Amino acid sequence: MTYSISEVANKLNLTVYTLRYYDKEGLMPFVERTTGGKRVFKDSDVELLNVIECLKSSGLPIKDIKNFIEWLSEGDSTLKQRYDMFIERKAAVEKQMAELRKTMDLIEHKCSYYKTALEAGTEDVHKDNKMGKSVFN
Repeated sequence: MTYSISEVANKLNLTVYTLRYYDKEGLMPFVERTTGGKRVFKDSDVELLNVIECLKSSGLPIKDIKNFIEWLSEGDSTLKQRYDMFIERKAAVEKQMAELRKTMDLIEHKCSYYKTALEAGTEDVHKDNKMGKSVFN
């Protein structure tokens, strides 16, 4: 099955502009064009765009994503580079997740703090417990 650029944009929740930018940056050398110059995407192209979006959301810069795309076209000789890149991305995402967990823990604490204060009608309810009243409440 093939798709137009707007169909792929809708499918991936991206803008057509974003896909054109990716093409301009060399991230989509695999996409074929019609004789009229329109991009024609296959299912495998959409799958690779999902990987590109994953790498982008993990914080990998466009230039490094471009390297990955080039490594794909070079075949098995670049398996080690691709593996190493994904190991690095995994570590980076794990670090981000740990930081987000700390953020969520604090937010959950504050939700509980304010819920209790609202139910009591005052923050004084926290004076003598571990949630303690502070200037940061």
